[in-house]
Amino acid sequence: MFSEPKKTKPTSDQNQQNRIAAGTLITGDIQGKGCFRVEGTLEGTLKTPGKVVISEGGLINGTLECENADIEGKFQGKLLIKGILTLRNTANIEGEVVTGKLAVEPGAVFNATCEMNGGVKPLKNDNEKRSA
Repeated sequence: MFSEPKKTKPTSDQNQQNRIAAGTLITGDIQGKGCFRVEGTLEGTLKTPGKVVISEGGLINGTLECENADIEGKFQGKLLIKGILTLRNTANIEGEVVTGKLAVEPGAVFNATCEMNGGVKPLKNDNEKRSA
């Protein structure tokens, strides 16, 4: 009857799910610590250390900076992804992409400049090869 309240384990902020529902339009910048699911429209910047999913009906027009992204909808602007960017077959990307790894399903539209970080070792020129 008068037992101590149960202690809950603290959850990591990155495990928290934020959602921009379908039919919602947000204009401005969003910064958070958890993961995001975008089913509506964001015109601005979204910055989080978590994962971002843009659903098939979702749209971001601006800048997205996150750890990993899974895109089924539309994105226009600048993508800065530290880890893996996954483009599903319904994805439509236009703009500039900087990512660690890129996975593209057949059918995805990818009209962007792309820079891959961390995956390519520099090539040695002829002088370096001879001295090695």
